[in-house]
Amino acid sequence: MDRKFQITSAKSGAAFAVRVVTRAEVAEITGTNEEGALRVRLTAESAEDDAANTELVKLFASVLGVTAKQVEIVAGHGSRDKMLCVLDVSAEELESKLGIRS
Repeated sequence: MDRKFQITSAKSGAAFAVRVVTRAEVAEITGTNEEGALRVRLTAESAEDDAANTELVKLFASVLGVTAKQVEIVAGHGSRDKMLCVLDVSAEELESKLGIRS
């Protein structure tokens, strides 16, 4: 099945799925995976830790040029697969800032 990365628009922002890989040398967004989620590498020891969640929020805030308070993990706090929501940013703005076309 060929699924493409998808950003879902919401009234107050946009949401998207991420797959976290830990113990990387540098935190970075590396593309999309076959399930349609963004692949993200983090330096944290485990994707289930609060440290990984904090690192993930800070990474996306930096990349997207928003505050960390605008980036929220809405599902998957204790999992490698997470759903993020970015407040006050449209799906089109996210696609542009991430350099990804869904």
